[in-house]
Amino acid sequence: MKRFVEGTDRGQTTLFPECLADWIDENNPVQVIDVFVDGLDLAELGFDRVAPEATGRPSYHPSVLLKLYIYGYLNRVQSSRRLEREAGRNVEVMWLTSRLVPDHKTVADFRKDNGAAIRKVCAQFIMLCRRLDLFAEVSVAIDGSKFKAVNNRDKNFTRAKMERRMAQIEASVARYLRQLDSADRQEPSDARTTKTSRLKEKIAKLKEEMQRLQGLKARMLAAPDQQISLTDPDSRSMATSGRGSGVVGYNVQVAVDTEHHLIITHEVTNVGSDRAQLARMAKETKATLERTSLDAIADRGYFSSEEILKCAKADITVTLPKPMTSTQSGSASRTSATWRRKTFTSVLLESGSHTHSQPKNMDWCCAAI
Repeated sequence: MKRFVEGTDRGQTTLFPECLADWIDENNPVQVIDVFVDGLDLAELGFDRVAPEATGRPSYHPSVLLKLYIYGYLNRVQSSRRLEREAGRNVEVMWLTSRLVPDHKTVADFRKDNGAAIRKVCAQFIMLCRRLDLFAEVSVAIDGSKFKAVNNRDKNFTRAKMERRMAQIEASVARYLRQLDSADRQEPSDARTTKTSRLKEKIAKLKEEMQRLQGLKARMLAAPDQQISLTDPDSRSMATSGRGSGVVGYNVQVAVDTEHHLIITHEVTNVGSDRAQLARMAKETKATLERTSLDAIADRGYFSSEEILKCAKADITVTLPKPMTSTQSGSASRTSATWRRKTFTSVLLESGSHTHSQPKNMDWCCAAI
């Protein structure tokens, strides 16, 4: 292989640095993770097993697992099994965990058992950013994302889905009964007997399925939102941007600093619409930043007079576009046109708890759907 860049012989003996730290320079992000976690009081934050038991098998210190969890968060490695593999082959993780390789179940249990404490760690990080004056400009962007749950769409039932499924079963039963009537008019034979037996089995299975659906329907109607999910009970069916598409999952609300793009606060909800989330998220963000006022930006999915008024009363200035309606001027079709300039509305509070709109022209591009 002349005239090509050649690698070394795989059988060649090489000597790695005796010190693992030689592979990690001072600007590596794992240095920040290490210093940040070592500066936390994990017992005060509520982590389990900070103090070791006197007897039994030694456990991993929570700081080791927290460092591994944060590293996975920063590098988009969410799976506990993948984190276990990274701990055994990734030099950065080897340095961060002092070459410890926790089992994937240990990582998963740590994440499950210390959810509240991990949220407090996020709050500590926000406090650190505030001390570093990274939130000097008190302006945030609020948006929601749909996250798919571990729940198949066929195991989620709404009123419409239930009625559609039961109608399909009734139509199938009627079709099989017609086929039975047709078979009864035929001359007796082994083929007719086999076909009749098979059709009766199908009808019996469909009736069992109908009885099961009747039981699920009672549970569904008893639920507050008349919707149930069998695998993940808290997940809900939500519409997505695609036409005719949807996902069974959660709506994760996030408030992000507009300058450094740092997540300030987040909340997981099973409400598919963003319409009622604006005031709550804006107030939580304001409380987290410990500010007396706040500027918030959101999309038209958050436009609600009640929510905007709540924000105004809390000294939060909201900038968001008005929703598209059929009564708005212009006859351009939403599916075929591209708008180059839009008017955003900033709603402020005046004396007497009345609001007024302050239009702001902002350049933006809305691509055709």
